[in-house]
Amino acid sequence: MSDLSLQTRPKPSGLPQPRAMLELIKPITWFPPMWAYLCGIISVGIWPESWALVVLGVLLAGPIVCGMSQAANDWCDRHVDAINEPNRPIPSGRIPGRWGLYIALLMSALALAVGWQLGPWGFGATIVGVLAAWAYSAEPVRAKRSGWWGPGLVGLSYESLPWFTGAAVIAAGAPRFEIVAIAVLYGLGAHGIMTINDFKAIEGDRQMGLKSLPVTLGPVDAATVAGTVMVLAQLVVVFLLLIWGAPIHAGIIALGIGVQIWALGRWRQDPARLAPWFNGTGVGPYVLGMMVAAFALRGIGA
Repeated sequence: MSDLSLQTRPKPSGLPQPRAMLELIKPITWFPPMWAYLCGIISVGIWPESWALVVLGVLLAGPIVCGMSQAANDWCDRHVDAINEPNRPIPSGRIPGRWGLYIALLMSALALAVGWQLGPWGFGATIVGVLAAWAYSAEPVRAKRSGWWGPGLVGLSYESLPWFTGAAVIAAGAPRFEIVAIAVLYGLGAHGIMTINDFKAIEGDRQMGLKSLPVTLGPVDAATVAGTVMVLAQLVVVFLLLIWGAPIHAGIIALGIGVQIWALGRWRQDPARLAPWFNGTGVGPYVLGMMVAAFALRGIGA
């Protein structure tokens, strides 16, 4: 069996495979920050003077910064991935040597160059995003070691920071309090969404000493915590929108919360197996609720 594995495993070459490089930066993960950036733009209620700022910001948030963070994470997690997912680009040898590190560093530089084009607010947010990505994955910080700090940092980076950036770039200044409050709440709630990804890596995390919530709490309790964090953040959003005079938007988000509570009940029955199912069924209403809140903010405090 081992001989067969050695024969079928692709032989590493000097250069990474193009398809492996695309897999490394994980296009499927780009959507949340791109969506959040658009939410930030919409929440301001100002028609963009230049659509270039919209397009450039979306590309920065998704393919560039998020893609860079995925490359950095895979490089720093190559030993864990060799246990959990040995067919991923770096442990499989499809991205040989230190190419995973070089790609992450080059994309970090690209992110800063593009962020500079978005003005002081956009550039400042880009610096924060790049630093957060490396702090999550790399030593000596490696926030990923904690099931509390790691997902929290990613949630704020994927949801709050792009939302804030989109609003600040379009408004050419600091967003108003209501926008910042909703952006932070959705970033905090995304802690639960990020925890979902840890269910596929329980064994490798345990062996490598990563204290993810599924490892420290067990799958059922970790699923309960993840879902509860998501729901509580949105309940505060609903409460604030009611106070600020947007009952229809608050009601739509509340309906989405009901769907998530139902999905959480099913997820808890078999957390490891049903994590991908909850990632679609439970997270979908959460993401849609972000855009509903963004449209509500257009008429609040403007």
